[in-house]
Amino acid sequence: MNVLLSERPIGFQKIAVQLLIAIFVTVIFLGEGLCFWGKTESAVVNAPIYGTDLQIQNENSYKSSVKEVRMKLWQISLARRYGNVYKRFVKEGVVHMKMTKYLGGNPIRLNIIEINPSINHDVKITPLMAGDKLARKSTVVSMSRRNSAFAAINGSYFKPQTGVPLGILMINKKILTGPIYDRVALGITDNGFKMARVSLNAKLNYLGRELKVNNINQPRTLCTDVLIYTSEWGNVSPATPKYGVQIAVENGKVIAKSTSPLAIPQNGFVISSPQSKVGEFLAEEKTKTKILNKISSPQITLDVKTNPDWDDVNHIIGGGPFLVKDGNVYVDYIEEKFKPIAGRNPRTAIGFTKEGNFIMVTIDGREQKSVGAGLCELAKVMKSFECQYAMNLDGGGSSTMQVNGQIVNAPSVKGGIAVSNSLALVEVRSEADNVIASVEK
Repeated sequence: MNVLLSERPIGFQKIAVQLLIAIFVTVIFLGEGLCFWGKTESAVVNAPIYGTDLQIQNENSYKSSVKEVRMKLWQISLARRYGNVYKRFVKEGVVHMKMTKYLGGNPIRLNIIEINPSINHDVKITPLMAGDKLARKSTVVSMSRRNSAFAAINGSYFKPQTGVPLGILMINKKILTGPIYDRVALGITDNGFKMARVSLNAKLNYLGRELKVNNINQPRTLCTDVLIYTSEWGNVSPATPKYGVQIAVENGKVIAKSTSPLAIPQNGFVISSPQSKVGEFLAEEKTKTKILNKISSPQITLDVKTNPDWDDVNHIIGGGPFLVKDGNVYVDYIEEKFKPIAGRNPRTAIGFTKEGNFIMVTIDGREQKSVGAGLCELAKVMKSFECQYAMNLDGGGSSTMQVNGQIVNAPSVKGGIAVSNSLALVEVRSEADNVIASVEK
């Protein structure tokens, strides 16, 4: 009896252990099965980079959930900003809208693009030039087609006869033209936007001396200014000012001097300056020069910055005037010398919200169905769209918006007039995304 009683628990324990082993094996098998069915070719290929398949699934699931939440919040903010209007999602995180507003009982027809960078990191905002030289003009659609931009608006002011931008333009950290009248400009960084009135902080350096540079690749306004012309201007520098001289510099060395226009070196620039200023700057002190020549060959260098110092900015596009500043209507058209264009006209404007969403707007004008907007009216419109900062771009006949290669507003000239530059949206996928996409095909 005692033996029987002692053996029953042992048998029961064996059965219990076997049952636990069976459950454990089943769980492992099911887990492997789930991993197997969840696998994709891209996950297998990229396992050494991204971790295990389960980690990838968890990461993708998390990212998808975050994106879904952001999308829902964005849709709520879109409804709040624009109401029940026509909406078309052009790309993930990019929406095109059409609406009509009334200003003093008069209708204005708007086209709006809003970009939410937190939803789609691959959409980049960048200025585009009409050609490889500044003195070129092209339509917004043509510029977009050449640069694979899926949406764009016209950009900064320009000299109608030539196409040279009037105001600051910087692309990929290279200043192509300098600012005029310290007008407002948009700065685009890796992670957001800046907006401020911008001036040039540039100088030439030689043998310990400095010469202030008044502007780069801009038409001359004063004969006393020191101007720099680079190869983007064209092949030859413009006319010399009265009592002026031109000096061609290549690889830091003076290669030509003349009172007439000079060929612009590819690896250098031309200084156009009053003779008195540049003569003093380049005057060589014999003793100092001899000593320096024994050590190294002295060079002329050009140092170009902006004020404010936007070292982290990749692109800058100028315009003006300000429309919204710190969330308030702020139209400084007199200070920025825009009084002649203050009345109702077709308009192009840009701005960004507190959350970092970017907004591009065109308003049709000079027709009964859309009378255009004055600068103060435009400012109120941009504030109503919750812009924290906003500015005006070139308007009138230039105002054009394209989406997927089609003009969506009604410019005064069908297809839009040829302009100097544009502000475009391009989709640049990361290298990792491209590898995954190619494997999953």
